[in-house]
Amino acid sequence: MTLRLYDTREQRLRDFVPLDPENITMYVCGPTVQSGPHIGHVRAALSFDLLRRWLAYRYERVTFVRNVTDIDDKVLANATDAEPWWALAYRMEQEFTRAYSAIGILPPTYEPRATASVPQMQELIATLIERGHAYPAPDGSGDVYFDVRSWESYGSLTNQSVDAMEAAEDADPRGKRNPQDFALWKGAKKDEPADAVWQSPWGAGRPGWHIECSAMSRRYLGDEFDIHGGGLDLRFPHHENELAQSTAAGLDFAKYWVHNGLVTVRGQKMSKSLGNFTLASEVERSHDPLVVRYALAAAHYRSSLDLTDSSWAEAGAALGRIRTFIDRADRISSANDDERRDQDARAELRGYSGARAQDLDDADGQRGAIPVEFERAMDDDLGVPQALAVLHDHVRRGNQALDEGDDTSAERALHAVQAMVRVLGLDGAPEASTTSAQAVALDSLMDELIAQRAQARADKDFAEADRIRDMIAAAGITLEDTPAGPHWSIDG
Repeated sequence: MTLRLYDTREQRLRDFVPLDPENITMYVCGPTVQSGPHIGHVRAALSFDLLRRWLAYRYERVTFVRNVTDIDDKVLANATDAEPWWALAYRMEQEFTRAYSAIGILPPTYEPRATASVPQMQELIATLIERGHAYPAPDGSGDVYFDVRSWESYGSLTNQSVDAMEAAEDADPRGKRNPQDFALWKGAKKDEPADAVWQSPWGAGRPGWHIECSAMSRRYLGDEFDIHGGGLDLRFPHHENELAQSTAAGLDFAKYWVHNGLVTVRGQKMSKSLGNFTLASEVERSHDPLVVRYALAAAHYRSSLDLTDSSWAEAGAALGRIRTFIDRADRISSANDDERRDQDARAELRGYSGARAQDLDDADGQRGAIPVEFERAMDDDLGVPQALAVLHDHVRRGNQALDEGDDTSAERALHAVQAMVRVLGLDGAPEASTTSAQAVALDSLMDELIAQRAQARADKDFAEADRIRDMIAAAGITLEDTPAGPHWSIDG
């Protein structure tokens, strides 16, 4: 099987052929930290977390870089006298980190801040000027612009002609040769903080947004790397400009361009500028974090995702089915493991434990294997919805095997489900829905009821035993009699 990814630049599915199969290199545009993350930011980060996890499964090592834009017009605009821009940026960066880690998004290999790579940005700008693709503004403002008409392939990422593009509004147009030219360096302004300024050959100022990612990806991954990722809304102008300035500077840059779809609200993109966003912290306070992860992963990463209350309910029910099966099957598996250990002990006394141990090793070699159907789905442009269908099919088969008393098939299904859940990052513990004091009280009550029922059955008072069981069921609690003893769980 070959992994295929949809390359936005070529607008087609392409076989993924890494530069180095022993180290996949991946750069994803991270947040501009002017304010806290909304759920759309989390969905974007999750899309590439899933891709990274699958690449790690297929190739083992992935060098994953996600930047932090901590100097930008928006960051400066949201700063106050009480909280300078750098303090705001750091506080918001922590908010993003908390939101990502809450739903199990792995930390990047490197997470560079833009302010730490300004010399590398200046070096890239100087190269572009030397090659004739950038120019300092003639008005003495200190601005430096990329000359879009000097680079014939400008517009190739989004298939646009320069004449059809809107003017770039990231700097004063008076110093531009063309309205579409974009800022590589922004000269210092009197109304901006004095500590948001770096010295440069073109005058004091700060970097433009687009040059930041070109410099950081080069610094951490080299002149060429495998995958460049980001939200669909970043294709233009950000990624178009990144591609142009990097290749114009002589870099090979990214081999594959991968973009995730957006979270929408009644069909409209969720964004801070439109004011129709839902903060990630609000969602994660209201829902089990893994339910949030499931809901955000359930749609294909390239599709739009319109979240409603039913999205969380459906995700909760689906995740509940997986958890219930794992819990149910794991108890049977544990009981069988105990029995196998007893058999091995008895076999050792009889002098032939080696053969039995070999049998178990052979069986264990089959445990945890990812089903081929799951691999096919994930290899087909990260088909998580189809992979989840395979996962739920194994849950259904496993439950059926448990109902029929086929422990061997149930254990096979259990280990396959656990392997798939692990790859998808859905293997964390469920968030407690009660306080620890409430949990202790509920445990105590259930232990007492189970003991009363056991005594009633021992006394052959089956009517009383049934009454206790019905009372437990009426409270929304499932009670199962298993080889390891009675087990209860809250219906979900």
